[in-house]
Amino acid sequence: MGIIGILKRFSKSKSMSLVIVIVALVIFFYVMNPNYLGRNNVRGIMTAMSLTGIVGIGTAMLLMGGGINLAAGAEGCLGAIIIALLMRAGLPWPLAMLLGLMYGMCTGLINSFFINKLNFFGFIATLGMASVYTGIALLLTMSVPIPISNQSFWRLAEYDVFGFFPMSFAIMICIMVLYGFILNKTRFGRSVLMCGGNRSAARLAGLSPKKTTTILYMNSGMLSTIAGSLLASRLRGASHEALSSSALDAITAAVLGGVSFMGGSGSISGLFFGTLLLNAFSNGLVVIGMTAYWQLVLQGMVLIVALCLDYYSTKARIASLKRARIRQSV
Repeated sequence: MGIIGILKRFSKSKSMSLVIVIVALVIFFYVMNPNYLGRNNVRGIMTAMSLTGIVGIGTAMLLMGGGINLAAGAEGCLGAIIIALLMRAGLPWPLAMLLGLMYGMCTGLINSFFINKLNFFGFIATLGMASVYTGIALLLTMSVPIPISNQSFWRLAEYDVFGFFPMSFAIMICIMVLYGFILNKTRFGRSVLMCGGNRSAARLAGLSPKKTTTILYMNSGMLSTIAGSLLASRLRGASHEALSSSALDAITAAVLGGVSFMGGSGSISGLFFGTLLLNAFSNGLVVIGMTAYWQLVLQGMVLIVALCLDYYSTKARIASLKRARIRQSV
């Protein structure tokens, strides 16, 4: 394939479309306020992006596998609170983090129990558990943030990689590279896409959709806890509402990045660009002085547009598969 063919193929990709939109947004917000590309603001975008992205990895994997987790934000908040309480009790922060990650995986087991054993819809089960985790977080904190005095734990947020990139952003990139490899190069990654695309066909191929779903929910809970702990490190405290909007933000970023809400397709690279687009847009609204009310309106519209694009792209993909089957039968 020549250079022209490669360029044509790349121009048709979802990632290229997102890059064009991101560049246009950056130019627009920079013209409106040159401080948009200032060092501190760019680092702020990367920091916010890292939290959405880490939660989004677990969310995207679940969506690809045909599931959904609306409790991701609440799981992350409660995980950070548990880690803060364990450090207050005298545990070193690595051990507190390890126990916190175990808690995160337990939340995934609970979610998968309701979905796989009791046949609840993922939307309903995780929405209910989100309220449970939020309620427990409120009971533990009495609505007052828990301060963290461990200075070693603070360094997770304070350290800059190469003097510019926030540690949380670097962690997000490393996790995305790892999960990109898992999704594209391993049997488990292929099973995620197969289970999300057609559970019956996956069973006939010898796969276990329920086992895959359980692993994905455990993974989502663990990653949400990592995001919550990184935010607690930056704020030097854990709060019951720190990641309150992360679940919807993660879903929006994933769908913007080409992850199908119906399951069966998507990529980690697309999630990266979707996360960048969402956070660059949200930050730009703040920089140009948009009121908080309009920010909510516009962010909601972005989610609706993303879902509409996903609906029509899924519809087109199904129609293309039907045409391919017809040509084969002829």
